[in-house]
Amino acid sequence: MTVARSTLDRMIDRLTAQRVALGWAAGCVAGSPGLVMEIGLGKGRTYDHLRRLFPPRDILVFDMWARVPPPLRPEEDRLFLGDFRETLPAAAERFRGAVRLAHADVGSAREDEEDGIRHWIAGLIDPFLAPGALVLSDRPIGAGRGGWEPLGVPGTESWAYHGWRVG
Repeated sequence: MTVARSTLDRMIDRLTAQRVALGWAAGCVAGSPGLVMEIGLGKGRTYDHLRRLFPPRDILVFDMWARVPPPLRPEEDRLFLGDFRETLPAAAERFRGAVRLAHADVGSAREDEEDGIRHWIAGLIDPFLAPGALVLSDRPIGAGRGGWEPLGVPGTESWAYHGWRVG
């Protein structure tokens, strides 16, 4: 008899994979200039982790809203609130080609309500990326995208996490 993984086990798997993937990405981009981009602030956990992994780098943060405690709120000039389809294009010219690592944590348990985000978000991230940038995501947003080379992300055996080297 197979026992399904509990919701707690699945959450632990997801967060562990994310932490390992971000640590790996930090090593991949170490020593190369550029900003970090967080698409999906959520509860601020990953943003807080990124601040610790990349202390000298600016982090651009995009989400519909910021429902986080004040210590986890990004600086106002680095926080872009609203629909990704509006905020990403509006900020693209200002930060064109300046991002070394983009992390897109855009999935939810309600995939049917996501309006196909995994199919269009990569095109909105693309203008921000410096040559050789790394993209990580909880969804296969770069699958089949020209110029996005898929990478094996370590520590993702229990929970899928996706990575690409761009341009």
